[in-house]
Amino acid sequence: MGDAINGKKLFMKLCASCHTTEKGGKHKIGPNLHDIMGKTCGSRSIPGFNFTETLKEKAIVWDEKTLNDYLEIPKKFIPGTKMAFYGVKKAEDRRDLIAFLATLK
Repeated sequence: MGDAINGKKLFMKLCASCHTTEKGGKHKIGPNLHDIMGKTCGSRSIPGFNFTETLKEKAIVWDEKTLNDYLEIPKKFIPGTKMAFYGVKKAEDRRDLIAFLATLK
């Protein structure tokens, strides 16, 4: 497991312009990511966000492995996603981001 404190810093730098994390937080360009671990991508488990059909069809469950694969190169993992983010190259940074996301319960 990564360093959640560094993961929060990375999240603020790389993700916060498009995502919120607080419980009941509003969606931005991307969905609120509170309690994302264990949720199915593109599902109704994140109400009020208009997911692409591609995400709905992928229907994967977010865990350490799927988040790692997605964050490395989002458009390769889920072709057709609207997310304009290029990805996180360093495996350590991905681990830290995932450790932070895991704290959001």
